[in-house]
Amino acid sequence: MSPSPELSAAQRNAVTELLRVSPVADELGRRFAKAGFELHLVGGSVRDALLGRLGDDLDFCTDARPEDTLKIIKGWAEATWETGREFGTIGLQRGGLRLEITTYRAESYDGVSRNPLVQYGDNLHDDLVRRDFTINAMAVSLPGHEFADPFGGLQDLAARVIRTPGTPAQSFGDDPLRMLRAARFAAQLRFDLDPAVRTAMEHMAADLDRITAERIRDEVSKLLLGADPVTGLRLLVDTGLADRFLPELAGLKLEIDEHAQHKDVYEHTLKVVSNAAGYDTADGGPDLILRLAALLHDIGKPATKAVGADGGVSFHHHEMVGARMAKTRLKALKYPKDVIGPVVALVGLHLRFYGYGRGEWTDSAVRRYVTDAGDQLSRLHKLTRSDCTTRNKRKAALLAADYDALEQRITRIQAEEDLARVRPDLDGNAIMELLGVPAGPIVGRAWKHLKELRLERGPLDRAEAEAELQRWARAEGLLP
Repeated sequence: MSPSPELSAAQRNAVTELLRVSPVADELGRRFAKAGFELHLVGGSVRDALLGRLGDDLDFCTDARPEDTLKIIKGWAEATWETGREFGTIGLQRGGLRLEITTYRAESYDGVSRNPLVQYGDNLHDDLVRRDFTINAMAVSLPGHEFADPFGGLQDLAARVIRTPGTPAQSFGDDPLRMLRAARFAAQLRFDLDPAVRTAMEHMAADLDRITAERIRDEVSKLLLGADPVTGLRLLVDTGLADRFLPELAGLKLEIDEHAQHKDVYEHTLKVVSNAAGYDTADGGPDLILRLAALLHDIGKPATKAVGADGGVSFHHHEMVGARMAKTRLKALKYPKDVIGPVVALVGLHLRFYGYGRGEWTDSAVRRYVTDAGDQLSRLHKLTRSDCTTRNKRKAALLAADYDALEQRITRIQAEEDLARVRPDLDGNAIMELLGVPAGPIVGRAWKHLKELRLERGPLDRAEAEAELQRWARAEGLLP
């Protein structure tokens, strides 16, 4: 890389290291140069290198059109994909890295449509000025290694501030999703917003309404998976952005915390999200389902609020109402079923533990807890522990001890009975044979009855199970 007074020695080394461990970047640059085109490493790849974070994804920009890019990488790329071609992007794989090459762009919105209108540009400066933030508007030319930073991204990176290359109003007017992205970068990088950026977000929040639910969903997910999701969530609420797609969150500010540990349910919720982020980060990395469940676990409280004669506040059955509300909201945001189902289940179950008391649950109750949680049991453990936000150390210790005891009981019963695969002690074929009935609703009802017995009493031997089935059948009028 050529000397630059703006880059410190450490930063020069960071970019040099990125190019050293990713020699395909220079290889690619030489191929484009030979074909008469420019190529620059750009955006998040440069930003992350300067932050000392090397990744497996590299982003490039070029004056070559997509059809030219395809010709240049033909026979060199190990795999290619054209899913982003309409936006000028060609993807490829080489040497274990995922590369994306995008033609210089000058895209904008027409103020009505929900997707960007793509126009190709013809120079690097114009491409960088249309990028979301200055920290993403830096580039390194290839193979020459010239550093380009026309909008002070390096200075903003050092100051840990999020600022736009042009005016925030112009940037957010081009793509309102950038307002969510600003909050997301605050969560991911723990950066502050430039005051002008924050003000524009407050004034332009309604512009988010012309963005598709899918694009909003993706940004919200990235925000939640960031290192500091609470900072991002606060920004969404404080700027009014959350009101456009998750109004239930700001609505929690109107409800007091019945445990008097926080000034409102909103602050409690943010603490639960923070706790959950601590649990999942320590156990394999960020977990979107757990963090969504933490975010939505109490959204049913406003709809179930009741004030007693003594002035006390309660939210009876808010977990069930909240589960329904969570399902509606996640469907509106176009989350897939394999996310919605687990989140809804966790919201609906998050209060169950508080009936455990000091270990009064029977083994039957423990079996039902495990069976109802199903494959979400591990997440339910984390959500339940995250939901304990009391500042009373003695109370917190007692709750933790109670949950430790419950987990120990679950472990013991699971080892004895294989709770992960609880089934009736007689299968459908045995039920049909003993009752002399064909497959149909009667078999299903009998199967359900035997499963309830299995949960209530634990494993039965064959003779006991057959006797119980016959008792049930006589009570149902199926046997004399």
